[in-house]
Amino acid sequence: MQKNVMVAGILAMSLVSGVYAQKKAKAPEMNFASNVIVAHRGAWKKNNLPQNSIAALQQAVTLECTGSEFDVHMTADDSLVVNHDPEYAGKSIEKSTYAELIATPLSNGEQLPTLFQYLQSGKQQVKTRLVLEIKPSVISKERSILLTEKAMQLVEQLQVKPWITYISFSYDVVKKIHELDPKAPVQYLMGDKSPAELKQDGIMGVDYHYSVFQKHPEWIEEAHKLGIVLNAWTVNDANIMDWLLSNKFAFITTNEPELLAERVKALK
Repeated sequence: MQKNVMVAGILAMSLVSGVYAQKKAKAPEMNFASNVIVAHRGAWKKNNLPQNSIAALQQAVTLECTGSEFDVHMTADDSLVVNHDPEYAGKSIEKSTYAELIATPLSNGEQLPTLFQYLQSGKQQVKTRLVLEIKPSVISKERSILLTEKAMQLVEQLQVKPWITYISFSYDVVKKIHELDPKAPVQYLMGDKSPAELKQDGIMGVDYHYSVFQKHPEWIEEAHKLGIVLNAWTVNDANIMDWLLSNKFAFITTNEPELLAERVKALK
């Protein structure tokens, strides 16, 4: 009898522990800032921070931007790193190891951040989306796809899917993201496909240079009708910001998040 009571007690404790673990692992409720501002490579310009640095990400969070964009490459030893250009400190990222790259620190003393480090920092808050750009490989299409798979695996591993919006200039990468996770927010960057073409392939976001929308203003109305999310890059001029806001763009990517915040406030 005593043994049965002990077993029942252990089972009850295990059940409670399991429920607690499930609750603990549950993703937090997202409460993204209700503005259109996506800081391009983080909010770096005003305070002269390194672009794509964790400090620039944290500044975007401080400004309560609804998104902070960053760029991901893969090194020769398959490390995923955050940097805009395919070169860092005079070295080709794809042809260098991570150890070789971090021999040169960023201007604020940070190491070149890994995607792991960047996502770990970004998930400490729920106001700012992490807009993850997959940079196409300069070596091969296969490496672009491998980078995509590895980045998405890391997003899954770190449980940061609720924060992530994917973007890429490579339509092969965009389609691969959609194939691996049909519910993942993904936006195409190149500017050579209409909203109807994207809709046909199941891609629900467009993120083109603002000049593309100036040449194809009909795409704005088409996107609204089809439920395609509208974003534009990289917008640093107040007049163009006002034009995009008047056309109800969901997001505007900028190097001047403070200026865009002023324009949003003025137009309200």
